Amino acid sequence: MLRLKLRDDQWERIAPLMRGKAGDRGRSGVDNRLFVEAVLWIARTGSPWRDLPSEFGQWNSIYVRFARWSDKDVWQTILAVLSKDADFEEVFIDSTVVRAHQHAAGAAKKKRAGAWAFAGRIQYQNSRLR
Repeated sequence: MLRLKLRDDQWERIAPLMRGKAGDRGRSGVDNRLFVEAVLWIARTGSPWRDLPSEFGQWNSIYVRFARWSDKDVWQTILAVLSKDADFEEVFIDSTVVRAHQHAAGAAKKKRAGAWAFAGRIQYQNSRLR
């Protein structure tokens, strides 16, 4: 059983922007809502396309359709329309969640000093033992 994320009111806002609806030229999409739900599932889980649940349909068909819509800027059009109604009155970013890997800091790598530093360390350690 799939857990769908789009509510009916959300779907009604984006349904007119979809390609392949009845009345459009060419072949119509089988189920645009299920296709959008599949794309949202991929975006939400971060899973590879091959791991898409079979309830959404064949993963390759959904990927090809997603790629075609990306090439024709359909997603950009949908996001542009939806962003006009966005309410950014309260947007919070918690710095405890936003993290970078330690190697992402951009610092130069430490150079290895070589054999001389190693020899000096041995002398220092030996002098302490005396």
